[in-house]
Amino acid sequence: MMRPTLPSRSRATLLLAGLLAGCGGAPEPPAVTPSLVVTTISPASQPMERTIAVSGSVAAWQEMFLGVELTGIRVAEVLVEVGDAVRAGQPLLRLDTRTLEVQARQADASVVEAKASLELARANAERGATLVKQGLISSSNADELRATLASAEARLATAEADRDAARLRLGFATLRAPDDGIISARSVQPGQIVSSGTDLLRLIREGRLEWRAELTEADLTRVKAGAPVELTSPGGERIKGQVRAVSPSVDPETRTGMLYADLPAPGDLRAGMFAQGQILLGTTTATVLPREAVIFRDGYPYVFVARAGAGPGDGAATFNVEQRRITVGGQRGDFTEVRSGLKADERVVVRGAGFLSDGDLVREVPDKPALAQEKAP
Repeated sequence: MMRPTLPSRSRATLLLAGLLAGCGGAPEPPAVTPSLVVTTISPASQPMERTIAVSGSVAAWQEMFLGVELTGIRVAEVLVEVGDAVRAGQPLLRLDTRTLEVQARQADASVVEAKASLELARANAERGATLVKQGLISSSNADELRATLASAEARLATAEADRDAARLRLGFATLRAPDDGIISARSVQPGQIVSSGTDLLRLIREGRLEWRAELTEADLTRVKAGAPVELTSPGGERIKGQVRAVSPSVDPETRTGMLYADLPAPGDLRAGMFAQGQILLGTTTATVLPREAVIFRDGYPYVFVARAGAGPGDGAATFNVEQRRITVGGQRGDFTEVRSGLKADERVVVRGAGFLSDGDLVREVPDKPALAQEKAP
């Protein structure tokens, strides 16, 4: 007797059922473990100062180059050193005055001689005028006496001018400070023979320093005279200043312009130093994130945002993150301004952001204590 034969489809169905029964049901997909435990925050609005960060050089407000007006005279003594504070009119340097004093005495003697000649010529002229009236001398002789008087007067004027010039040269032998200030350089020694037009000393007028910084054309238009400036010295000291002037033109090659800021109290800054500074433009309401949340990669700022559909951010959510490039502004304290790239209701990873990649699965904890408990065994 032949057994009934099942159709091939029925046999396949029975075989599949047996295999499933033997394996205990369909396999479940493996569980995905979050790569990191993080905290999140939403962007906040708070008052923030608008600033422009730029580096510049410290220079003298006005540096005066000082020298003597005489040539070929030896320096007798130098009365100041670099760094000395001086007052207007204070002697800084003296030349050897022996030759100048002799010339001055000669000029004085010439004046005395010219005065004596003038007195004699005047007396002769007066006597000649009387004799002409009496007919004792001719008119031509009287004219000669008057001409002699005029010549004597001219010689006296010349002698007095020579005397004044000699006294002036004698005064030039002492170099005096033209204004209050600080000696910034010295290139002269006692015994040196100097000439006019040579820089012997340099004076920072009134001891005033200023900060000079180059700004781009976009930033230059944002800065006005009177804006406050904060500098950081090489020693870490915070120094305050004020914008004195902004260049009215821009270099056509570099597209930059110069800014000048007065430093009333320069602290440990010195002329010739470079200093990092901030120009304060005023306070405005800005969208900010903690600095820890902003990651710089390849020179650009990024944040990691919870993808759409993630939980409400109550500390128990598991979600994937999206790496997103943003535009940042200034930094103040522990916060960074975000100018574009985020919405107000989005959640941004703060703690742990530096270890993430685009698409990572993370688990959120509400705060530091929860994070500590998660890491505890």
